[in-house]
Amino acid sequence: MNSINSEPTLACHIVAMPYPGRGHINPMMNLCKSIASKCDNILITFVLTEEWLGFYASNPKPDTIRFCSIPNVLPPAMTRAANLFGFFQAVWTKMEAPFERLLDQLNPSPTLIMADTFLFWAVSVGNRRNIPVASFWPMPASIFSVYHHFHLFEENGHFPVDMLEKGDERVDYIPGVSSICLSDLDLPKANDHFLKQFLNCISMVRKANFLLFPSIYELENDAVDALKAEFPFPVYTIGPAIPYLELGNNPTSSHGENEVNYLKWLDRQPRSSVLYVSLGSFLSVSSAQMDEIAAGLKNSGVRFLWVVRDETCRMKEACGDQGFVVPWCDQLRVLCHSSVGGFWSHCGWNSTREGIFGGVPFLTFPLVGDQKMNSKLIVEDWKIGWKVKKDENLVTRGEISRLVENFMDLKNIQVKEMRERAKELKEKCQHAIDRNGSSETNIHSFINNISQIAGHYLDYN
Repeated sequence: MNSINSEPTLACHIVAMPYPGRGHINPMMNLCKSIASKCDNILITFVLTEEWLGFYASNPKPDTIRFCSIPNVLPPAMTRAANLFGFFQAVWTKMEAPFERLLDQLNPSPTLIMADTFLFWAVSVGNRRNIPVASFWPMPASIFSVYHHFHLFEENGHFPVDMLEKGDERVDYIPGVSSICLSDLDLPKANDHFLKQFLNCISMVRKANFLLFPSIYELENDAVDALKAEFPFPVYTIGPAIPYLELGNNPTSSHGENEVNYLKWLDRQPRSSVLYVSLGSFLSVSSAQMDEIAAGLKNSGVRFLWVVRDETCRMKEACGDQGFVVPWCDQLRVLCHSSVGGFWSHCGWNSTREGIFGGVPFLTFPLVGDQKMNSKLIVEDWKIGWKVKKDENLVTRGEISRLVENFMDLKNIQVKEMRERAKELKEKCQHAIDRNGSSETNIHSFINNISQIAGHYLDYN
């Protein structure tokens, strides 16, 4: 942690502190890049743990964004996936002190802390130092409303301990959230201490100064309006918070010939004929389920591009020449490619927003946490997807083959209607980032607010 000097004549200095996970870091970084693209006299210090700095240090970024690091919260051998509760506990107890030490070394002094909502202690740090805090919730506003109104579950006789037994029951009493199955909420129930701490993260938002959602207002207007009515400070949708600003650039060469190959392969495929398959970068499905997916995709006769983090070689062999299997791809570029006609996704919120931006329908395969509710939004609320995974059982190759074949049938009436709705959402997403769109207006308003707090006022052409 080095002492850092900065340029004079700054409107303000934002210190951005994401939770140490890719699904949290990426949207916050994309928001910071968006802010930097609109105002060149806001300094942004983006704080990462040493582990994540190693992954992101070489990524291109504007000159007004700089990286700083704090120590890792766990030894490298103790992975987040292997002990998620333990990792959360370390984040909640071991990051605050080094973060404060970093603040003491920064020059100029911070005028705003932008912190992941999961880092509840950042609000306390800001309050102690008289620095305004913007709480950044990296999931849908609908899910924030669920936890913000958690007391309603107990009031209606739905306790976390019996959620499994009552999973098929639907609830319709969460402000801004349409009727939903308890099982789709996937509420924490294995660890009571974890649940209490998680709810504490939500309650601490009341002591912040801003609440930011990497969402589009038009996607979740009911939930956003319900939350705006409850907080005395600005609540902004600033999505999609995906790297769309980089789409005009040439693809990066960091992944070598593999990247050139899959893009060239996509270029050769007919329009809307390819199913893009990606089940996330964090949690994985079982090897047995991977085998069923590979066989199902192969038997469907549908073209597909499949990102397989582990077992890439084995899945290539299992799939044969029917599709293209890669260990990594530029996901947003792929989803916006004209040959891609569908997205089989784990429904992480970043992937969901990128799929909507690309205008493609979804096959939803949620694994854990917010992914189940994201799937519900996709299938029930927006009606731009079908579910693959309906329960905890193995989905067989026969089921997969039939579903994929139907899903990619461009003559199917249901599929046509779903594709039209996906295009409509794409247009809403595009409009949100236009000059007078909801997200663009919100980001400008946020910049003006934080600049006023710092003693400046910015005008935009």
